[in-house]
Amino acid sequence: MSHSTVPRSRTEAKSKTPREETPVASGDAAGPPGNGRSGKLSLKVRFRRDRVLLLMTLPAVVLVLLFNYVPILGNVVAFQDYDPYISDNGVVSILNSPFVGMENFQRIFEDSAFWNAVQNTLILFFLQLVLFFPIPVLLALLINSVVRPRIRAVSQAILYLPHFFSWVLVIAVFQQLFGGAGIFSQLLRQHGYDGLDFMTDPSTFPLLITAQSVWKDAGWGIIVFLAALASVPPDLYEAAAMDGANRWRRMWHVTLPALRPVIALLLVLRVGDALTVGFEQILLQRDMVGPGAAEVLDTFVWWNGVRNQDFGYAAAAGLVKGVVSLGLVLAANKVAHLMGEQGVYKK
Repeated sequence: MSHSTVPRSRTEAKSKTPREETPVASGDAAGPPGNGRSGKLSLKVRFRRDRVLLLMTLPAVVLVLLFNYVPILGNVVAFQDYDPYISDNGVVSILNSPFVGMENFQRIFEDSAFWNAVQNTLILFFLQLVLFFPIPVLLALLINSVVRPRIRAVSQAILYLPHFFSWVLVIAVFQQLFGGAGIFSQLLRQHGYDGLDFMTDPSTFPLLITAQSVWKDAGWGIIVFLAALASVPPDLYEAAAMDGANRWRRMWHVTLPALRPVIALLLVLRVGDALTVGFEQILLQRDMVGPGAAEVLDTFVWWNGVRNQDFGYAAAAGLVKGVVSLGLVLAANKVAHLMGEQGVYKK
């Protein structure tokens, strides 16, 4: 008579009861305490679990509310003939200033200086989007391709250094280089040519502003893209090289797809910031080329609100700029979703 040689433990493992083989539903009573029918934790349980993290973020939330959201209430002066000298208390001045409805907005849309500022702002935005935005990507790819770590670190430090300079220093450097008495003008005169003064030429002012922005802030963008490149697994490059891809093919099929989410996010933020093209930078050079070429929306608001004391009119212009910027962020984020990227927020 033959006897089974299968161990008892293996035989018992094969003969499981239906109860052991049936998976437990997410909404069963065996789940963690506080689960509802949908399997989600209740608000009380989540608050008890994350109370330490909530307390840590509370100071930052309070600061954001005080300095970012509470001042939004001051936009009511856009609908008033606001007079800050009614009282030493700003709230009392707002409450006692007469309402004028949409009169300030009507004045804005009928003001040719406002539309000139809009035109200059859009020109600078498109120039910076086409010329300034791709440069950090290209420089990051160039630095990432350097084999020696020491040369890579020195190049990154040199490119990042101008980010710490103030706009006063940046403009002074450009004045010494491209001004009427600058180095390039002196070299041209020494060789029998007429000197050039790019700093006071209204026709080249948009290119000058873009060049200053590239020189000052390209290093900051390089750090962002280099951080994204550091997250690319080296196995992808090795697999592409084994498949016969050269350096350009690896960059096109491995590096750029890895940078695409970061590029999409920064592009959405840049589009949302389209109407803000550099207040301090342009204000310092406004008198050299005149308001016709240098007036943008930020300087327009400052000039009318601070210099001309027309606060309601300036607030209306700033409110229009904010609403348009919000619309641009939403539209750019929608385009990012259509491209398959997350953008600023998920769907």
